Amino acid sequence: MTDATPDLFAAALFAAWLRASAPLIWAALGALVSELAGVINVGIEGLMLVAAFFGVAGSAWVLMSWPDSVPGLAGLVGALSGLVAAVLLALALGWFHLRLGADLIVAGIVVNLLAAGATVFLLTLLSGDKGSSAGLASAVLPVVHVPGLSAWPVLDAWINGEARQGHHVLVHGAWMAALALAWLLYRTRLGVHLRAVGENAEAARAAGLNVVRLQYVARALSGALAGLGGLYLSMGYLSLFQADMTGGRGFLALAAVFLGARSPLGTLAAALLFGAASVAAAQLGLWDIPTQLVQMLPALVTLALLVVVSQWRRHQRQRRAEIAENPLSVRSRT
Repeated sequence: MTDATPDLFAAALFAAWLRASAPLIWAALGALVSELAGVINVGIEGLMLVAAFFGVAGSAWVLMSWPDSVPGLAGLVGALSGLVAAVLLALALGWFHLRLGADLIVAGIVVNLLAAGATVFLLTLLSGDKGSSAGLASAVLPVVHVPGLSAWPVLDAWINGEARQGHHVLVHGAWMAALALAWLLYRTRLGVHLRAVGENAEAARAAGLNVVRLQYVARALSGALAGLGGLYLSMGYLSLFQADMTGGRGFLALAAVFLGARSPLGTLAAALLFGAASVAAAQLGLWDIPTQLVQMLPALVTLALLVVVSQWRRHQRQRRAEIAENPLSVRSRT
């Protein structure tokens, strides 16, 4: 074994970590936008699933209808189809709540159940298979390769993945989206208005803001971000659609928002942590460990972190209350 082998193995793990984290980052950013606007989006899982299906269905339709079309057209049409489907479903969820008065949590659960059943039904109609679209030719979105690193194999493996082929465009895009969303929320008028609506809708309305319109905007943006996470699953992580392929990532995204203290960078860090748990579970699967225990690891990590963070925040609130009541006694103890 050469000295570079451990470094290359670490680079391969890093590449796997990026791939596993990408859909979680997109979904968590989508959940964050709606949360900050005061319309929590429990339907993130369903939005991802719908985008994943329509991405494959759109690209397969182009390849079947125009097999000699311009290269990349099928992937573009598929991506647009998935995004439009996710945004429309997110807006429909907002309409049920904002216009018809449906409960946000219940409506989100219904969307998740509807997406799970509808995608399997449509998949059966499209491919004749209830499990996956493996029998259909579908496109994938491109990868981004950084050239000129062949002289540094370890660095090349870290930047371009273990196969030196580059990372999927939505893997790199997830990092940039987190930074862009932070800028949008804290450096633009739209972001300030969205956060103001989430903090106090009545005060925002009294200040002249159109609360309902802003919450629809937050819903649409949430659907687009979650949709990009779903598209990565079926047009990047895999090149096909599978029934229930989101595997609970939408719910992990909601947990990431809580663990990240409702901030873009904190949410990014939490999503990366969940991605690391998924990679660890995959590595444990190579050992003689029951599959059921391995599959429980990401959920157990999430539960443990939720408990730890909840207790820490509770302690902080109690400490602030003690300081407010009697600041001199608290300072004397410290």
